[in-house]
Amino acid sequence: QVQLAESGGGLVQAGGSLRLSCAASGRTFRTYDMGWFRQAPGKERDFVAAVSGSGGTTFYTDSVKGRFTISRDGALNTMYLQMNSLKPEDTAVYYCAARVPSPYSAYDLEGRYDYWGQGTQVTVSS
Repeated sequence: QVQLAESGGGLVQAGGSLRLSCAASGRTFRTYDMGWFRQAPGKERDFVAAVSGSGGTTFYTDSVKGRFTISRDGALNTMYLQMNSLKPEDTAVYYCAARVPSPYSAYDLEGRYDYWGQGTQVTVSS
């Protein structure tokens, strides 16, 4: 069983930065694929970024490429999302997700993830 807890959300002006953290429990965390999704008001939950269990492969949705960086620290059982050059359209609740290692399964589909955190609010003001 894996439990996830996000932190680091908040209110920031456009152009600013935030770093989200996702703390995971469970001995097998370092082998799990991990991802970030977000849900804006009135919209579906969308993929943001993912990192493979090995940490060697990362994926990003087009709208955040060059601005967001996903990373993980196996020793700390923590995953991060560094968000720079934030825009008002980045405003959403951000969720971290985990799944058993599945290198041949799509990383950008929420239905492919087994565990979810409770979410953290990110608000970007214009």
